[in-house]
Amino acid sequence: MIPAMPASAAVTHESAHAVLRFGRFAVMGAVAVLILIAGVWASWGTAQHVMLTKGRERGTVEVSRCGQDTCTGRYSPLSEGWQPRSKVVLEKSVAVQKGRTYTVVVKPGSDDAVRSGPAGVLYAWIPLGGALLLASVVVAGGLLRTRAAWVMALSGVALLTAAFVTV
Repeated sequence: MIPAMPASAAVTHESAHAVLRFGRFAVMGAVAVLILIAGVWASWGTAQHVMLTKGRERGTVEVSRCGQDTCTGRYSPLSEGWQPRSKVVLEKSVAVQKGRTYTVVVKPGSDDAVRSGPAGVLYAWIPLGGALLLASVVVAGGLLRTRAAWVMALSGVALLTAAFVTV
């Protein structure tokens, strides 16, 4: 026969278990939030230029050369008050091909351009899509919130799929 625990020991055991549960919840919640903040931070560097275009230099680039990491081409402005440029630089991706023309926004004070329109917006938010997928695993496994994890995962998959289809 197993001896019964005294009442004070049972209360101490339950309170220790509650503290550990709260600790796991706090740490996993902080990790999930940190992952999401990192995804927004990584996306915002490009997304701000694509989404907040008022007063920015907008135009088209006809890609004439592609290197290992970047593509370059002649820039023609669409917004008034800006001059054509012989060369602007686009980040090379599978969606940028030599000989094609893309609508872009030029980053202020540089010759760097980012794609604009729906394709540019979705492409800019790809890091957030990956962060949503990663954070969903933490939310499901660490926080035991499977519905929230499914919503996050499906949102990440939807964002990545839309970017793939549009770009």
